[in-house]
Amino acid sequence: MNAPHPDAPATDQDAHDGLATVPAASPQRIGWVLVVLGAVGFAASLALAIEKVLKLADPDHVASCSINIFLDCSVAMGSWQGALLGFPNPFIGVAAFPVVVTTGVVVLAGARLPRWYWWSLFVGTILALGLVVFLVHTSVAVLGKLCPYCMVVWAAVVPLTWYTFVHLVEERMIRVPEGVRSVVTKNRLLLALALVLVVVAWVLIGMAPEIAAHLQQA
Repeated sequence: MNAPHPDAPATDQDAHDGLATVPAASPQRIGWVLVVLGAVGFAASLALAIEKVLKLADPDHVASCSINIFLDCSVAMGSWQGALLGFPNPFIGVAAFPVVVTTGVVVLAGARLPRWYWWSLFVGTILALGLVVFLVHTSVAVLGKLCPYCMVVWAAVVPLTWYTFVHLVEERMIRVPEGVRSVVTKNRLLLALALVLVVVAWVLIGMAPEIAAHLQQA
C-alpha cells in the first residue's frame, strides 16, 4: 500500500490516531486577505510618498498627516529612520504592496502558486514586519511622534504577516504538530486581533510619558 502524500489533507485516520484535524485550506480567504490588506497598505504608502514629494518641493508644506503635537508625520519623514535604504521608506510600500494585491487576485482567480512563491512572500512579510517593529520603536521611544499613515501601514503588515504564516501552516508548507495547526487555523482571526492589540498597547505605553509631560505643561 502506498503511503499518503505528506501534503495531503488530514483524514479520518488522523483523528483515529489522536491528531486534531482542520478543514482544507480556503484559497478565497487568503486571496481576499492579500487583496484587502495589500490595498490598504498601498494606499497609506502612496499617501505618505506624495506628502514626502510635496515636502521636498515646498519645505513649508504642512502634511495632511500632521494633525497635532502627537500625530505628526513630518518628524518621521525628516529623520534618517524615514529613509533607511537611502530613499523614503514609503516608496518601499508603493513598490511592494501591489505585489501582494496581485498575488491575492491571482489566487482568487483560481491559480495555485508554487511553494517557493509562498515562501518568498512570507519572507517578504517577515522583513516588512521587522521594519515595522523598528519604526514603532523609533516613533514611541526616539521621536515621540506618531505618523497616522505609518500606523495604517503597521495595521496592514501585522495581520498580513500572520495570515501568510497561517496559510503556510494550513497547507503544511510549515510543519507543526497537528494540534498546533488546528489551534492556529481555527483561531486565526482571534490571534491576529491579539497581535494588533499588542502593538496598540506598545504604542500607548511608549507614548505615555510624552502624553503625561504634555498634560503637565498644559
